[in-house]
Amino acid sequence: MDHEHSILTEGYVTLTLEDDEEVECYIITTFEMNSREYIALLPLEENGENDDGIVWIYRFLRDTSGQGNHDIECIEDDTEYDSAADRFDEWLDEQELEEESGE
Repeated sequence: MDHEHSILTEGYVTLTLEDDEEVECYIITTFEMNSREYIALLPLEENGENDDGIVWIYRFLRDTSGQGNHDIECIEDDTEYDSAADRFDEWLDEQELEEESGE
């Protein structure tokens, strides 16, 4: 599934798909791996919920000019995607441990 561009605003991003359909997604987190930044998104249905728990992971291209024109791009390489998904799973585990320890 290709996503062409995004508009990043306060914890949410609106993706425009190839067929011009717009999907609002909640930004779960951004994270770094191998000198690249990635973003994990939770696509939301029209009611603002996500019942299936599917998470989308993309490369995150942070705008360093201060303009806030961040962008995302699809990860075409399966190995890179699997590594990013594994890193996201590790992040989830870290969050769970922090919650359990009361941090």
